[in-house]
Amino acid sequence: MIRTTYILIWVVLSTIFWGLIAIVISFFTRTGNPVHIIARIWARGILFVSRIKVTVNGLANIDPTQSYVYMSNHQSNFDIPVLLAYLPVQFRWLAKAELFKIPIFGRAMRGAGYVKIDRFNQKAAFESINEAAGKMKNGVSVMIFPEGTRSLDGNIRSFKKGGFIMAVDAGVPIVPVVLKGTWPIMAKSSLRINNGEVSLNIETPIATTDYTRENKDDLIQCVRAVIKDGFEKGKST
Repeated sequence: MIRTTYILIWVVLSTIFWGLIAIVISFFTRTGNPVHIIARIWARGILFVSRIKVTVNGLANIDPTQSYVYMSNHQSNFDIPVLLAYLPVQFRWLAKAELFKIPIFGRAMRGAGYVKIDRFNQKAAFESINEAAGKMKNGVSVMIFPEGTRSLDGNIRSFKKGGFIMAVDAGVPIVPVVLKGTWPIMAKSSLRINNGEVSLNIETPIATTDYTRENKDDLIQCVRAVIKDGFEKGKST
């Protein structure tokens, strides 16, 4: 636990340091792009100290100038720094409202233009989805964990509908992202942080133009199948 304690102290101190810088920078930018770059530096520092090696596959599947809804499986607290550090595009998180209440960290998230979603208030949640859809129509990509929370056992959970409604309304493609290796690093039920290797696999974008709110369940099944298949292949190797 000594190693874990050291890493947690680093995370707290680096969050305060880079968070304050991000807050200051946010007053001088309307796009939030510089703040996202600061978040990427913060994330890389955490992964370096934690001795986590990340391999990225499938970058050729995406166009950095295109707006997407990125959807990733959610295995661990380390999913966030991995995606921030190694997905080399600008995106905005659609994140649970509780994160925005964390001192400094939450203010920095608002400065980056991330969108909070209240899981316990349906009306507020749909307002957030509409806000995110509006951002995408202006060329901004959004990142979401469609499972809603971390897996308890490392397996893929069922997907929530909100992100798919957002993608359909905005008319932008969904990019399935498969993370493998983060669950053993820090499982939801554990406070211990282990070192390890992670793969970030970017799958082929799935067009949403043929889908509506009425048949969004078909889209959910399609995206979940891609992520689940990619994840299961990783477990068998």
